[in-house]
Amino acid sequence: MPLPPLDDTIAAIATAPGTGAIGVVRVSGPEALSIARALFRPAGGDDIVSLAGGRFLVGYLVDEGQPLDQGVLLVFRAPASPTGQDVIELQVHGGPALLDALLGACVRYGARAAGPGEFTLRGFLAGKLDLAQAESVQALVSARSQAARRHAGIGVAGGLSRRIDALQRQLTEAYAAVLAVLDYPEEGVEEAALAAPLEAALGELDALLATARASRAARLGAKVALVGRPNAGKSSLLNALLGFERALVSETPGTTRDYLEVPLELGRASLVAIDTAGLRATSDEIEDAGVRRARALAQGADVVVVVVDGARPLDDEDHALAEELAGERTLWVASKADLGQVWDAGDLGVPALLRVSAPDGSGLQALRDALEATVLGDAAATEAWLVSERQEAALREAREAVARSRSAPDDLKGLDLETALHSLALVTGRGEVTEDTLSEVFSRFCVGK
Repeated sequence: MPLPPLDDTIAAIATAPGTGAIGVVRVSGPEALSIARALFRPAGGDDIVSLAGGRFLVGYLVDEGQPLDQGVLLVFRAPASPTGQDVIELQVHGGPALLDALLGACVRYGARAAGPGEFTLRGFLAGKLDLAQAESVQALVSARSQAARRHAGIGVAGGLSRRIDALQRQLTEAYAAVLAVLDYPEEGVEEAALAAPLEAALGELDALLATARASRAARLGAKVALVGRPNAGKSSLLNALLGFERALVSETPGTTRDYLEVPLELGRASLVAIDTAGLRATSDEIEDAGVRRARALAQGADVVVVVVDGARPLDDEDHALAEELAGERTLWVASKADLGQVWDAGDLGVPALLRVSAPDGSGLQALRDALEATVLGDAAATEAWLVSERQEAALREAREAVARSRSAPDDLKGLDLETALHSLALVTGRGEVTEDTLSEVFSRFCVGK
């Protein structure tokens, strides 16, 4: 897919759709200042065309002699602007009709309506930010949780790019050593001189790849399946975590026959909690379909929370459930802690147990903390996260190439390191990046960014 023109003037509404206190129309390109001069009347009579970059003016917006609004004009001069071109921003009241009229006026005076991500694309091509930073901008705009917001902000500031650059330097040194062996075999190079940097690079690649799952969960919402036998307290627990009644609660077994998905924000992590049908053998066709679906949801979930009635003695079905749902991403909850606990983790044969009471809220915070820790995993301690599947795929290819190079003969070792260096360059865009890659990345952006 070809890139859009890059040397014309583009304009777009830069604020979210809907009514707001303030709306912004952004213009970038050679005609930006002339468009500002045609539409904006400074209250102090200043000359817009000669205005220095980084300045703002208060005045009135006028289109063909008709007043539009009172507002603010911001001027950013090329090349010290976000796009490397002359840029203006017109800040007005945030009415949709007003913003549409102002954008239409910009187009009539020489701009083209911008497509998704065109402003950031121009900034990338002007060297204002690299590709990893650009993807972090999009991740920051769409962040749904504090974890996604924090790590996208680190990416915008260049945190991920610096780690990729450090990896490239490390592998470049190893690559130079391989070339030295090939060019001057009589000199020789100690194997340790190659092994150490390759092992260090693999460790760093593994640490970055470990953030991919947590990043995806923070951006899209990790799926958390609440499963257990009928009347174990799954729906009551979901309501307690939400802070309001969303799931129907009844003492009649089998009330929940289908699943219920609800967004659940835990501060650092964004989750999708799924209340499922109680797991039991049943002759009811509809309930049995719900039980099968509950098992399928548990298999596909990022985290499984198994709720077991803590106030009732364990039986064979509980032990069968413990064996069926055992896993490293399974949390075990003993419900109804306010009624007393008649068994412990050892009795059920599980590694750890969270005691929770939906009515009085005891144990809920511990469960929230455990959910966050399970979703984020080791990535919680890593500052720079991957923010896209494209970055993850490039780093996986780099890791595979580095792993191959450790046992490859010297001539193939060099080819493997070339592959790894190329894959790393794709993350930041410092190497050869195709138009298709750029179109793929920036088409995900909103218009005006």
